[in-house]
Amino acid sequence: MGVELLKIGELAKQTGSQVETIRYYEREGLLPTPARSEGNYRLYGPSHAERLQFIRHCRSLDMTLGEIRELLSFRDTPEESCNEVNLLLDRHIEHVFQRIRELQSLQKQLKTLRSTCHSAQAAKDCEILQTLATPDGVAPTHLGTHGGGCH
Repeated sequence: MGVELLKIGELAKQTGSQVETIRYYEREGLLPTPARSEGNYRLYGPSHAERLQFIRHCRSLDMTLGEIRELLSFRDTPEESCNEVNLLLDRHIEHVFQRIRELQSLQKQLKTLRSTCHSAQAAKDCEILQTLATPDGVAPTHLGTHGGGCH
């Protein structure tokens, strides 16, 4: 008995992927071009499903398509040293560290912005909205007749 081949919708369901994502990965060269049926349907084998799971796992780790492409290249040449894989992962860890710092800074900015409003008021008098409208994100000093902010 031969290997069971799946149409794209079946592969998507089996792997928890979107059909368009699978097509995108094919266009990007991350998934090999599948065989076609007599009706011109894409037909995927177990290796496609396994490779797609690998890609999805890498994406869940916030890896870029370039990083995934490199990892797939290493994976496709198993006789190579894994030192390059380690270096790639080290670079990705540094990227994640930098992203965490950026997100912490963003969180601080958002908390500062949120602290300008203490209760509901008309949107026209909302210091948050007025601050967001300024080019530099600094609250205007001429806010309403109540001394600014949301009261």
